[in-house]
Amino acid sequence: MSLLIVGSIALDNVKTPFGEHQNILGGSAIHASNAASFFSSVNLVGVVGKDFPTEHLHFLKKRNIDTSGIQIKKGKTFHWEGYYEYDMNQAHTLKTDLNVFADFDPIIPDNYKDSEFVFLANIDPTLQLKVLQQIKKPKFIMLDTMNFWIETKKDILLKAINSVDLLVLNDAEARQFIDTPNLIKAAQELLATGVKKVIIKKGEHGAILFEKDNVFVAPSYPLEKIIDPTGAGDSFAGGLIGYLSKTNDLSHANLRKAIITGTAMASFNVEDFSLNRLKSLTKTEITKRIKKLKNITDFELSEI
Repeated sequence: MSLLIVGSIALDNVKTPFGEHQNILGGSAIHASNAASFFSSVNLVGVVGKDFPTEHLHFLKKRNIDTSGIQIKKGKTFHWEGYYEYDMNQAHTLKTDLNVFADFDPIIPDNYKDSEFVFLANIDPTLQLKVLQQIKKPKFIMLDTMNFWIETKKDILLKAINSVDLLVLNDAEARQFIDTPNLIKAAQELLATGVKKVIIKKGEHGAILFEKDNVFVAPSYPLEKIIDPTGAGDSFAGGLIGYLSKTNDLSHANLRKAIITGTAMASFNVEDFSLNRLKSLTKTEITKRIKKLKNITDFELSEI
C-alpha cells in the first residue's frame, strides 16, 4: 500500500548524559519515515534549506523513501537544540529556529495524492487540514500533535482530529487537551469528538489504545541502554503505520500487532543518536524484538 508522511525535517543539536552531537538529522517526518520504511515504501513531504546535506537525501532514497516531495528553499533548515538529563522522558529545549519551516506550504505531488495511508506528523493543524484537502481517497489517516497547537489552535486542531481515523498524542498532551488528570476520561472525551481511535503514549511506560469498545495496553521494551530518546514517539508512529500499510489490515487484532511493531521501532531508535541505530538495523532484529515483547506480556489464564 502507498504511505504518505508529512512533517518536519530538522538538523538538531542534542545532548544527553551519554554524549553530545551537532547538526544531526532529525524531525518528526524523518524519524517516522525511517521507521516506516522497514515495512512499506514511503512518500515524504517536508521542507529543508539550502544547508541541508545532500548525503541525507541519498540516505533517505536508499531507505525506499521517495524524496521528490521534499521542498528545498533558500535559507536554513529547521533547527532544534536541546538536552536530556537522567529523566529521559523530559526534553529540555534550548533553542528552536523554524527557518524555512516557518513558511512551509505542504504541496502534495500528483503521484502522492492517491496515497492510501497517511501520517500527519506534528505540524500546524492548519497545514494538516491542507494536506487532507489534497489527498483523494485515503484509507487510513493518523495524526500527531503537541502541546503548542493545543494551546494556540485548539479549535482548528479539533477540526483536523475529526477528519482522521487515529489520533496519537502523549499523556501530558491528553491531560492538557481535556483538562483532566485522568487518562481514561481524557481518552473517552477525545473519542467523543469524533475520532475513531486514540493512542496515548506514555514514554518508557508504553502506550494505550482506546477505541469505542476496546482498550489495549502495550508495554515499552525494557532496555538497559538508552542513549537519545529524540524521535522515539515518531519512530513508534512510523513503525505502526508502516506495518498497517504493509498488511492492509485495519482490524483491531492487527492494530495491536502494529502498536507492538511501533514499540519495537521506538526501542531501537533510542539506542543511539539520530538515526544511527536504525541505519544498521535488520528485519531479523526487529522480528526478534517483537517476539520478546510478546513473551514478556504473555501468560496463561487460570481460575482463581
